[in-house]
Amino acid sequence: MIATLVAFTLGGLTTWPLIHQLRNRLTDATCQLQHDPVTGMLNRTGLLAAHATLTDGDTAGPIIVVLIDLDEFKPVNDTHGHDRGDEVLTAIGDRIHDIAGLHGGIAARLAGDEFAALLPARTDGLARIADTFVALISEPVELIADGKPVMVTVTASVGLALADTTDPLDEVALRRADIAMYHAKHNGRNRHAVYEPGMGMPAAGRRRGPRLRDRQQPSDEVTA
Repeated sequence: MIATLVAFTLGGLTTWPLIHQLRNRLTDATCQLQHDPVTGMLNRTGLLAAHATLTDGDTAGPIIVVLIDLDEFKPVNDTHGHDRGDEVLTAIGDRIHDIAGLHGGIAARLAGDEFAALLPARTDGLARIADTFVALISEPVELIADGKPVMVTVTASVGLALADTTDPLDEVALRRADIAMYHAKHNGRNRHAVYEPGMGMPAAGRRRGPRLRDRQQPSDEVTA
């Protein structure tokens, strides 16, 4: 009996480090699944998970959904290479993350040069928040290219929308912010627009094409 108990105890001591290691690996895998490898920000999966937690909170209320699309980012990659382009994305992502955090929210890189933020709807006006994003994103980013310092300036079109935490993030909240963002881009870029009920997409000729999420879901709106 004693021998059996000792064997069981020793077996448990041997197994515990393996279980601990497996748990750590699972945690790391989940973290990688929810974070963007370039900027370290939440990715789309992580943003969806974070939004889901908002609906479970006792103090859940309206949120501000911010969609940020960098203007004419492709020339940065064409001129300085994709590695330097990733540095610019990381620097801008840090700014977006800091602004979101300042307002008690979260931020994510959705894909390419598109970012998003979810902020609690508090006393700060949408226009003021949007102007902060537009202004700080347009601050120059210093890079080292070919051994020399280079200043790169990128602007952004920002769309904002109010939504309830119970609204589906993709189909409603981000969709509204997407429409507003395209109005900002349509009206000259480096500015923001706020979604209003009944607002539709601007003329298709000024759009870059359907987003990835547009291809993944049916829509009754015109895309091009």
